[in-house]
Amino acid sequence: MRAKVILAASLAGVLAASACSSGEDKAEAEAGDARPSRPASQAPPPVAEPPAKEPVVLAFGGDVHFEGQLRARLGSPRTALGPIASTLRKADLAMVNLETAITTGGTPAPGKEFTFRAPATAFTALKAAGVDVVSMANNHGMDYMETGLADSLKAIRRTKFPTVGIGRDAKAAYAPYRTTVKGNRIAILGATQVLDDHLIPAWTATDTQGGLASAKEVPRMVQAVKQARKGSDLVIVHLHWGEELNPCPLPRQQELARQLVDAGADAVVGGHAHIPLGGGYLDDAYIHYGLGNFVFYSASGQTANSGVLLLKAAEGKITKAVWKPARISGGLPAALRGAPAKAELKRWQGLRGCTGLKARKGSS
Repeated sequence: MRAKVILAASLAGVLAASACSSGEDKAEAEAGDARPSRPASQAPPPVAEPPAKEPVVLAFGGDVHFEGQLRARLGSPRTALGPIASTLRKADLAMVNLETAITTGGTPAPGKEFTFRAPATAFTALKAAGVDVVSMANNHGMDYMETGLADSLKAIRRTKFPTVGIGRDAKAAYAPYRTTVKGNRIAILGATQVLDDHLIPAWTATDTQGGLASAKEVPRMVQAVKQARKGSDLVIVHLHWGEELNPCPLPRQQELARQLVDAGADAVVGGHAHIPLGGGYLDDAYIHYGLGNFVFYSASGQTANSGVLLLKAAEGKITKAVWKPARISGGLPAALRGAPAKAELKRWQGLRGCTGLKARKGSS
C-alpha cells in the first residue's frame, strides 16, 4: 500500500512537471511568432565584378595651335579641326599636343621668334573633334610667361579639359591623367625635352613654382612613370622631343625612351620636328619619335606631311600600330586615300630604319 502511494506521488510530480514544461514551450513558441524570422544561414552580399577589359584603340595627332587663318575657325568650334575629326572620334581615346598658351593676355616670352596663344574656346574645339586629352608640355606652352600660365591653368580648371604636362607646381605638372576605358585603367603623362635655354628656369615646374614638366629632369620623369604604373593597365608618355626637320631620333631621345620603358611605360609618343618620324617596338612597348604637325597654320612642303597614329591595346600591351597618312592644306590635315596614301605609308615605314625599333613586337 505504501509503495502505491509513493508511486502515485511520483507520477503526479512527473505529470505536473510535464504540464509546466508544455506551458512554457507553448508560451515561448507564441512569443517566437511575434519576433522576426531569421534564415538558417544568411549569404554574404555579392561582390561586384570589375568591368571586363576589352581591346581599346588610341589615336594620336601631332602639334596643334590656332594661329593665322586657324584662329577664325574657333568661331565655329565644333568644326574647327575639319574632316580629320572623324578619325579621332572613332578611337576610344584621342590625344594631341596643344602647342600654344591658352590666354588672350600676357607678354610674349623674350627672345622667341614665334609665340602662340589661343582663347579657351580651343578646348571646346578639341572636345568637339573627339580629342580626350592634350599635353601642353612643349616649347610654346608658356609663350606668354607667368600671366599666360595663370590663364591657361584657369581655363583648364574651368573647362575641366584633361591636360597633362603643366601645373601650378611640379607635383601637378608631372601627375598623370587617369581614366578607365572599356575596363582598361589608363595613365597618361606629358613632358618636354625641348625648352629654350634662357627660359628653362622660368618655365620648368618645381616644388614652389608653376610651369611645365621637363623631360630634361630624367630622374623625376622615371619616378613619375613608376608612380603612374601603380594601379594602371596602360601607361602612355607623351613627349615633346627631337630636332626640327631631322627625320631621325637624337641619341637623347633613344636613351630616354629606353629609360621610360624600363620604368613601366607601354607607349612613348610625341613630336617637335614638324615632320613625321619613324615608330616601332622597343621590347613590348611602342615608341613613336615624331607625329609631325597636325593643325598648323604654316605647314607646307615636307612640314605638311602629317597623320594619325592608331595604337590597339589589349591585356595591358600594345598589340597593333597603324599610321594613317594625311596632308595639311590650309592649316588642316586631310586623310590621304588610294595611291598617295600607299606611297606616303611606304615612305613613313622606311623612316623606321634609323630608329633602332622593330616593326612588330618580338620580331628581329
